[in-house]
This record gives sequence, structure tokens and C-alpha cells, in this order.
Amino acid sequence: MSTLMFRNVDAKPSDPLGTWPHEAFQAAIEHGLVRDWRLIAYHIDAHPFGEAAATLAEVLEYVDDSVGAFLLRDRLEKARAAAVHDTVRRDAQELTRLVASAGISQRELARRIGASESRLSTWLSGKQAPSAQTLAKIKLALADVEEGRNAR
Repeated sequence: MSTLMFRNVDAKPSDPLGTWPHEAFQAAIEHGLVRDWRLIAYHIDAHPFGEAAATLAEVLEYVDDSVGAFLLRDRLEKARAAAVHDTVRRDAQELTRLVASAGISQRELARRIGASESRLSTWLSGKQAPSAQTLAKIKLALADVEEGRNAR
């Protein structure tokens, strides 16, 4: 059970974190206990780019350094980095699936988009994400392959 209380804040600690105003996060950071920070951390893990995470990031810009601020800042950075990494990996898997289903070799696809085969490989493995322009080139090249197959 949390002993966290908000004074002069239009929220209760039991309210959904996405509805907490800045002052509620500040109070939790400055006056909360590990169990309070843990609840925030679990929410941030699940929604690293959600409303609560955005508000927390803003509050962390101006609160005094404290154990709670340090822990939550670290957790937010790690949760966001993990979410981005997972998204890049899933996008790479989807791109790899599209290339395989198009029936085109990586060498030929790389030639068509004007990239090296090794660069294409880094995108398909998820080690790096292609730029939006390069992703568009890949999708257009794959669409041309599909169109050519359908024209036969």
C-alpha cells in the first residue's frame, strides 16, 4: 500500500498515471518511496512514449536530483531505447518477409535501390534502420517486382 499523498494537486495517487499532472509526478519523485517509483516504472515500461512518460520526462527536466529522479530517468531512457530497438527489429523482420515473398535476391534488390548488398543486409538484420527515403525505395522496388510478376 502506498503512503504517497498529493497536496494541492487535482489528482489522487490511485488515478491512472496518464492523467497525473506534472505536480503529481514531482510529488511522487520528491516524496514517494521505492514502491511508488516502481509503479511508475512499470507503467513506463509498458508505455514508454505514452502520456505519463511524456509528462514524466518533462518533470525530470526540472526536479532536483534525487534517488527517485535518477532511477526514473534511467528507467525511462532504457524503456524508450528498448521500445525503439524492438520496433526496428520487427520492422526489419517484416521487410525481410517482404523481400522473401517478392522472390528477389538481396543482391538484385540492393542494385535496384542503389545500395550495397552489405548495407541492405544491415537493414534487413535490424542492426540499422533505413531512412524513410530508403524504405520508400525498397517498397517501390518490391512493388515493381510484384507488378512485373503480375504482368507475365
